[in-house]
Amino acid sequence: MNAQPISLKATEDRSLEMEWSDGVRLRYPFVKLRDNCPCATCREKKRAKAEKPKNILSILTAEETVPLTITGMRPVGNYAYNITFSDGHSSGLFTIELLRTLGEPVAT
Repeated sequence: MNAQPISLKATEDRSLEMEWSDGVRLRYPFVKLRDNCPCATCREKKRAKAEKPKNILSILTAEETVPLTITGMRPVGNYAYNITFSDGHSSGLFTIELLRTLGEPVAT
């Protein structure tokens, strides 16, 4: 993939808008990015959660009661971004390819 992000903008609806060098504009809801964190810890939590029966009355952590935001984002070389979320999580590296697949087209 040759396209690279050329601009980033947080929106009022708790999303990140990214414009790519090939002219594509994609939207990334903060929650979708957090839910798709590729780090080993998050992948393991997803596996464990899938194996357990769903609890209808789950108890929220303190972090889950506050609307999720992105507090930082930095490029890692030319292949990924490290995103820091308001819940303190910051270990995932979102590759350019992953970001491209997670994005939703922005209506123009």
